[in-house]
Amino acid sequence: MRVMLALVCVTTLTAWIHSADARELSITTIKDEPYAMSKGFQLEGYCIDLISELSKMLGFKYKVHLVKDNRYGAMDSSGNWNGMIGEIIRGDADLAVAPLTVTSVRERFVDMTTPFIQTGLGFIMRKNADSEDNSFSLLSPFSTEMWIGVLSAFLLTGLCVFLVGRISPMEWAEPETDEHSFTLLHSFWYITGALTLQGAGPHPKALSGRVVSAIWWIFAVLLLACYFANFNSMLHSKSKHISITTFEDLANQDVIDYGTVENGSTMLFFKNSNNPVYRRIHQHMERKRSYVATMQEGVRLAQEGNFAFIGEAVSLDLAVSRYCKLTRSQEVISMRSYSIAAPLGSPLMKNLSIAILQLSESGELTHLREKWWASSCIGSDEAHASEALKPHDLQGLFLLLGLGLGIGLLLALLELLSRARNRAKDGKKSCCAVLTSELNQRFSSGGEVVEQEISDKNKA
Repeated sequence: MRVMLALVCVTTLTAWIHSADARELSITTIKDEPYAMSKGFQLEGYCIDLISELSKMLGFKYKVHLVKDNRYGAMDSSGNWNGMIGEIIRGDADLAVAPLTVTSVRERFVDMTTPFIQTGLGFIMRKNADSEDNSFSLLSPFSTEMWIGVLSAFLLTGLCVFLVGRISPMEWAEPETDEHSFTLLHSFWYITGALTLQGAGPHPKALSGRVVSAIWWIFAVLLLACYFANFNSMLHSKSKHISITTFEDLANQDVIDYGTVENGSTMLFFKNSNNPVYRRIHQHMERKRSYVATMQEGVRLAQEGNFAFIGEAVSLDLAVSRYCKLTRSQEVISMRSYSIAAPLGSPLMKNLSIAILQLSESGELTHLREKWWASSCIGSDEAHASEALKPHDLQGLFLLLGLGLGIGLLLALLELLSRARNRAKDGKKSCCAVLTSELNQRFSSGGEVVEQEISDKNKA
């Protein structure tokens, strides 16, 4: 039976083409991802593939052009149509293949085929942070890179305190006899006490050690301030981000703002609806003027948080497949469909409708949907990861710490150099020799060996 219908369709269409001197069909479309998109000098997308499949099945040639005014088609106050519907009515195009919504007004002026996509109205918003794994929520204010940076800063500062304590003669004047108070363990204990805003001894006495300590204290205080500020902000956001899954949930709360494209079919649906929930949604959007100029702007606001963008579910699914921090509502209302438009009485309509049904039954439409709506997850970091502070957010703080550590080490070397010069004058020795000897005593086991030799001589 289907084979017979297909043969009838091909025969009818062939007769129409021959009667029209076998001219190419002029097809109008509109740039709208992923239905029709530019690829060099050509077009690609769901609708372009659909046209190709239909031409193979029905055996017609075609030429695709973009609608001049970049509109789908609406009637103005004088009764004239613009956009793709206007081109069909005026005879500038034989077909309009695009995400054209079937409406009662359009059906009066053009013929529309069996729908090739079924959709409805939904809304997208940022993923609820409560739905994510919060086992390590204490770490969430900082990103992984930030925690690595903090750990690196901690280790470098501890090592710097140890080096300054060893080098500065104010901290360790006589390596042969004195016990060094700033061992590596003491150094890390000291900066840990500063990091927790608790004093931990021993405390540096030299200028160089105090400079390093002061810089670390400043770093620790500012770092903790940033941590707690971001942690409080995230907790506040989670407490306000209530679970919203339906349009009624959306209408019954005032924490998350919401809106749709201004003067679009979605806005008109809520405006003309008699449903009290949908009326409240329209009143909220009117009161807040929360309309957006384009869908792209609505998607951007939804990504930024505290905004739900209302639109057609099939377009919202595309946004969700591109940006993984977004989620679409399960509830879909006001079911609608996309169809191909042709002039009234066009002999193409019957053939195209049957061909679309055949593509649907064979799974080709599903394949095209999966092809062009495939998830690529641009910016696939989790919602909370985008809120976490990253090293570049506090790069000035890390630069300040690095500068302070460098100054502290330089001051410690200058203090040791001053001591070496004084000793060289008193002992009439070379300053370099004294400086080398001082460094060897501080950074080798020489100090312990010398101390043991002195002890052995005293015993003898």
